Amino acid sequence: MERSELYRRGAAVRMELMGEEAASAANADAYADPAAEQFRDVAIEHIFGGIWTRPGLDLKLRTLITVVSDAATGRDEIEIHLRMAMRQGWTEQEITEAYIQLIGYVGAPLIRTAFVRSRPVFEEFRAK
Repeated sequence: MERSELYRRGAAVRMELMGEEAASAANADAYADPAAEQFRDVAIEHIFGGIWTRPGLDLKLRTLITVVSDAATGRDEIEIHLRMAMRQGWTEQEITEAYIQLIGYVGAPLIRTAFVRSRPVFEEFRAK
């Protein structure tokens, strides 16, 4: 199947954000069945290709916005997006400060959950 330019750009950004190993693992695991594969392809083309490649913000800032959004809304994807953010150069201390900033605006329970969900990723990056 011929892929659009938007898809190709999105696939490149996804690979840059996730790293080749994580992107390949997600393709083999989370997107192994045909329905999930369709979801992945739409996300690559329209989210990574259409949104992440827009001018105006760099990838580093986009990753922080995504992690903050995950923390503020209690999303399960926070670990995936946190890895992306840390691969783009955000530090554990900077992410911690962003979470603390959110406590007064979205509430302590959501941010406590964000900290709990972030712990394995922080430990992973500390070990590197």
